[in-house]
Amino acid sequence: MPRSVNAVASRARRKKVLKQTKGYFGRRKNVFTVAKNTLEKGLQYAYRDRRQKKRNFRSLWIMRINAGAREHGMSYSEFMGKLHAKEIQLNRKVLADLAMNHPTAFKAIVTAVK
Repeated sequence: MPRSVNAVASRARRKKVLKQTKGYFGRRKNVFTVAKNTLEKGLQYAYRDRRQKKRNFRSLWIMRINAGAREHGMSYSEFMGKLHAKEIQLNRKVLADLAMNHPTAFKAIVTAVK
């Protein structure tokens, strides 16, 4: 009895990979073995960087809060310590936005903390 290979399913799997690599450069988009490797690596980077993005944004917010606090004569750690002592429930994302886009509101928070 001849070997059954199910070419329909194999072709569908390959088409799925090639569809996902659409827009890549050179053989990465149309040669299956190269496209498969590129796609797998790209998905690994995407998974890793979804987590790194959170770290990067947190550090960016801390830098912005620090810059805003230093304009008013405080360090970041001093500002955050006093903020928690006064039980002001603002997260770093909101504080960074205020420091950058609404300096008067941020100044009001700094004076409330002092």
